[in-house]
Amino acid sequence: MSEHACDAADGSNGLSPRQRAAYRSFVRTHHPDRGGDPEVFVAGLAYYRDLAAGAPRAPGREPDRYDAPVEIVPDLPLPTRVLVALIRTLHRRRRPRVE
Repeated sequence: MSEHACDAADGSNGLSPRQRAAYRSFVRTHHPDRGGDPEVFVAGLAYYRDLAAGAPRAPGREPDRYDAPVEIVPDLPLPTRVLVALIRTLHRRRRPRVE
């Protein structure tokens, strides 16, 4: 198998065998439990996650952040909540978890 074909091979997680080996090597050397820098480790994990998804990240790009403003959603009206509870109860009675 040629190198190009090997790189294009789709593994179980979207990485070629060579990329998976590089990922494992990266984790072994940069894991915080083994004395690596946590920021470098997180950036590397994000890079390999994007690589597996098919969209490699630029080396200087900031990692995605999950600190968007919190949006408070109002409760559903009481009749709707009662109906949802009734449907859930009927569903549980018809399909018990343990037979």
